[in-house]
Amino acid sequence: MKKILIVEDHADIRKLIRMTLEFRDFDVQEVATGDEAWEVTQRIKPDVVLLDVMMPGTLSGLQVCQLIKDSDDLRDTQVIMLTARGSADDRQAGLNAGADEYLVKPFSTLKLLEVIESLERSI
Repeated sequence: MKKILIVEDHADIRKLIRMTLEFRDFDVQEVATGDEAWEVTQRIKPDVVLLDVMMPGTLSGLQVCQLIKDSDDLRDTQVIMLTARGSADDRQAGLNAGADEYLVKPFSTLKLLEVIESLERSI
């Protein structure tokens, strides 16, 4: 069963994503800050991290993404940025940090599932 970590500071968005993913065969965990994201990612080693950029705490989503991709144990973890920051510069910053995909809010939950499935096929 694929492990997916949702990293989002808005509880209603976490709930929407969780409900969407639970229709598939995913083990879903969720956290609200970048600091929690890094801690939990190291502990559970998820297959996919759905990562907001702007969050409370000391680590942004971009920093967490970079930490994941720089880690020998986690570099194969797929990271999908889910953010309201949609400019070309923001997208490039996400890709430079190592994100595998970059989706701008509001996003379609069906699109999110398509992206996850697409990343699964590319592994």
